[in-house]
Amino acid sequence: MTGNCTKRHALVTGASTGNGHATALRLDADGWHVFGTVRRDADAEALRRAGITPLSMDVTEPDRIKAAAAAVAEHTASLDVLVNNAGIGLTAPLEVVSLEAFRWTYEVNVIGQVAVTQAVLPLLRSAAGTIVMVGSVGDRITIPFGGPLASSKYAVRSLTDALRMELAPWDVKVVLVEPGSIATPAIDKTLPSEPAKALAGFGPDAERLYADAYASMTSRALARERSGDDPRVVADTIARAVTARRPRAYYLTGKDARLLATVAKLPPSVLDRFRRRLFGLPAPGSRREDTKGRTR
Repeated sequence: MTGNCTKRHALVTGASTGNGHATALRLDADGWHVFGTVRRDADAEALRRAGITPLSMDVTEPDRIKAAAAAVAEHTASLDVLVNNAGIGLTAPLEVVSLEAFRWTYEVNVIGQVAVTQAVLPLLRSAAGTIVMVGSVGDRITIPFGGPLASSKYAVRSLTDALRMELAPWDVKVVLVEPGSIATPAIDKTLPSEPAKALAGFGPDAERLYADAYASMTSRALARERSGDDPRVVADTIARAVTARRPRAYYLTGKDARLLATVAKLPPSVLDRFRRRLFGLPAPGSRREDTKGRTR
């Protein structure tokens, strides 16, 4: 049975750290009743102390999604906002990346978003609510070795467009938030500080073929991300989007987001040269004779 809470209600996935945590805190401060999903008991207790209702959920586990949706429905007959934030990052050369790890990236970042949305859509429809898909400016511009992560974000962008059109008859709004460089704890998992060790997990040829280029990319990308904006910048953007009478379809936010979105419009040949220089990659053809493991 639903309660008598008169607050607006929001469900934020992946609320233990980073953008999700900042968003949950921001909406709570603005007077919302916020449900935040976490996977660990310690994170649930931290949210509870902050005044947020924790829900134990993993976006890859249907039973836990169903239970979380039921807990929200027990409290309220309508959900004003869903923030699909939970996600993981993976960078690796596509030639050697573990297909299991690649599939898992999609399981969390893409299928998980759809699963949660399906579970709470009746509540969102009742409120003529808003779905916020948290993507990345990587859905517009892919960094080298960022294929697994960026391609999943391209998929999220496409899902956003489809949902926006399909749910419009019920006045359910769907927006995409595309952060640029944001300093979150997830950085060190997505961009390993020990690239050689990370490559070793992808097989014996990975380090020989890609060690220098991958190390160059990760060191430069790490430096940019660690100097990125605080996750509260993303939270502020989401707070504006969910209170706008007519929210925009896309919200670029955070350091370098608009710059990268503009650069992404360059012709591919020009853009490729820009990315090679930015990340210190070898020139085209420079290792053509290195087919037997020799270095030049």
